Amino acid sequence: MHIRTSAHALRDWAKEEGVSARVEELLTRIKAPPRSFAGLSLDQPRIMGIINVTPDSFSDGGEAFDAEAAIARGHALKEAGADILDIGGESTRPGADPVPVDEECARIEPVVRAMSNAGYIVSIDTRRSKVMRAAIEAGARIINDVTALTGDPDSLKVASEAGVTVALMHMRGEPRTMQENPRYDNAILDICDFLEARVAACEAGGVPRDRIAVDPGIGFGKTLAHNLEILARLGVLRGLGCSILVGVSRKSFIAGISAGEPPKERLAGSLAAVLAGVEEGARVLRVHDVAATRQALVVWSAIEQARG
Repeated sequence: MHIRTSAHALRDWAKEEGVSARVEELLTRIKAPPRSFAGLSLDQPRIMGIINVTPDSFSDGGEAFDAEAAIARGHALKEAGADILDIGGESTRPGADPVPVDEECARIEPVVRAMSNAGYIVSIDTRRSKVMRAAIEAGARIINDVTALTGDPDSLKVASEAGVTVALMHMRGEPRTMQENPRYDNAILDICDFLEARVAACEAGGVPRDRIAVDPGIGFGKTLAHNLEILARLGVLRGLGCSILVGVSRKSFIAGISAGEPPKERLAGSLAAVLAGVEEGARVLRVHDVAATRQALVVWSAIEQARG
């Protein structure tokens, strides 16, 4: 698939920013993209549908809080075209308080089990090793951790021993405080440095690079300007040799650019941001609106094929 940002454009940007050496190093390491993610071919972008088994998530809190509603949502998302179902039992929205670990386990376990038994590829969105273990025992094949496996000392061991795929996300601080004046020297390169170190730590801990996706963490300890810079230069992360996952769905930066719309009125902006991410190399897309995203990708792909 076509990648929008050329090496020439990245070099011009790097020269202006005074970071040519680091960007050149990353460019020399860009090779063929990973071929698969959790057993799914990456010959096309893959959609990760969101199931928040929470009362307080920023966009859909409470809608799938009980197991029956969450399971129904999972089937609906799969029918709409989701390749992966990402199930979480703790909100990580800005300002969110932690959930007791046993409560988080109780929320997610029946949903993960039902979706896995239905034959779906399930991801567990958590930063706790106990929840990871419970989800893997119930059939989860992916760990999606907003702390990049740093939030719990046993997380990397769990991922390695289970042989699962992991998604490592960058977050500045933690949910309660992450939006308190976040600062970077250069947002995309600072994030790249962090993720590179986490990939190396995972490899040393027994999780090979071909089982790792990296996520820049849009909205997690970033200003509007940071989010735009990251999406515009997302292709830099291809130098890490991992799949790239992005989550832009319904996030507040969309309203910040547009007219201040509430989360459920940010679909058009979400689709625009998703396609921008795909053009920069993202291949796993974490979204609320699966059917609309699927349609946007089909049309975008057809146009790309016509370009030749």
